[in-house]
Amino acid sequence: MSVICNIENWKENAVVATIGFFDGVHQGHRFLLREMRKLASERCLPSAVITFNTHPRKVLQSDYQPKLLNSFDEKMELLSNEKVDYIIVVDFTTSLAALSARDFITCFLSAKLRVKTLLIGHDHRFGYKRAEGFEEYVVYGNECGMEVVNVLEFADKELIFSSSKARHFIEKGDVAAASRLLGYNFRLKGRVVRGNKIGRTIGFPTANIAIDEKLKIIPHNGSYAVWIIIEDRKYNGMLYIGSRPTLEYNGSVSIEVNIFDFSEDIYDKSVVVEFVDFIRRDMKFDSIENLKEQMHADKQKVEKLKTEN
Repeated sequence: MSVICNIENWKENAVVATIGFFDGVHQGHRFLLREMRKLASERCLPSAVITFNTHPRKVLQSDYQPKLLNSFDEKMELLSNEKVDYIIVVDFTTSLAALSARDFITCFLSAKLRVKTLLIGHDHRFGYKRAEGFEEYVVYGNECGMEVVNVLEFADKELIFSSSKARHFIEKGDVAAASRLLGYNFRLKGRVVRGNKIGRTIGFPTANIAIDEKLKIIPHNGSYAVWIIIEDRKYNGMLYIGSRPTLEYNGSVSIEVNIFDFSEDIYDKSVVVEFVDFIRRDMKFDSIENLKEQMHADKQKVEKLKTEN
């Protein structure tokens, strides 16, 4: 697999390709990529994923703050696992956004990237203001010798596979449903920073995490069962997102993880948190003792949940 970040270095004369931002690289995306690989094999051509380094809407609206499922590096890692021949990273610009669908297909995809077969997801649109759809794409593809193929929606009886649906689940705290849609546990990556060390005084020392990707979506306030990965080692634990109303209240939201049976110094180290399930909502307790009792109950719930799964 090769990553092409400068299309001036593109050498292939013909590829089977698909295009999109691919936030989350969820199961629907991976179905599309499997179909692409299948067609590429049938046509004896290399396969290529065309994606963007910046969310297109952020280029069009400078004040837009997307809530991303993946950082760019995470997305690239997930795409690289899909056994495609090429990942072409395109710099999405206002001039590119201004192209009509016809010009985008004929002048960019065909002339520059030499796409011979283009797979389109069931609801994907491109071109100026996304004004046209699959039927027009077929016509424009025929004009320049490009086959345009529509891939039907990948779904099951319970889930609709879309990035927006995954974000909806995460925003309301249903990380288990989000993980089923994504096909992997939703992750946050960050660096351990120094906190006020209140947790250790009540028997639950926590590592405060500063998230690397500032545009990444954060689950709803509450407590979660998680796995914590530190230097390729995986630990059991629970994570809290909230303003700590029982201990203090300054309006700021913190992300803190309690790693079970762990006492190492990990300040300034990079950690990855994998969300398994929601445990309870954020709440204010009448006393520190009540909070401690609840955290013991939370830990038991997490351990039971991990044992059952």
